[in-house]
Amino acid sequence: MLAVVAAGGALGSAARYGVAVAWPHRPGGFAWSTFCCNAVGCLLIGVLLVAATEVWLAHRLIRPFLGVGVLGGFTTFSTYVVDTAALVRAGRPAVAAGYLLGTVVTALVGVQAGVVLTRLAAGRGRAG
Repeated sequence: MLAVVAAGGALGSAARYGVAVAWPHRPGGFAWSTFCCNAVGCLLIGVLLVAATEVWLAHRLIRPFLGVGVLGGFTTFSTYVVDTAALVRAGRPAVAAGYLLGTVVTALVGVQAGVVLTRLAAGRGRAG
C-alpha cells in the first residue's frame, strides 16, 4: 500500500511542480497555479470518489494510488498556507484573507461539483 501511495504521490507532485514552473507567480503575488491545482485536484477527487465507489468496481489500490497518491500530491494545501503567509509578509492581508478563504470554498465546491457531475454523467440520478 505504501509503495502505491508513494508512486502516485510522486506523479501528482511532479505534475503540480510542472504547473508551478509553467505558471509562476511573483513573490507576494496571488499564486494562481497553486489555487488552480487545488481546485482541479478537488474536483477530480469528487469524480474519483463516485467513479470508484458507485460507477465501477475499482481495484482496491485505485483509490489509494489516485486519491491519496496522485491527487494528494497534486493538491497542495501546505503550499497554500506558505503562499498565504507570503501575501501577509508582502503587506497584502486582504488578498491573503481572500486567498485563504477562496481556496477552501473553491476546494469544497470542487469536490461537490465532481460528485454531482459524475453522478449525472453516469446516469445515477441522485446528484447530491
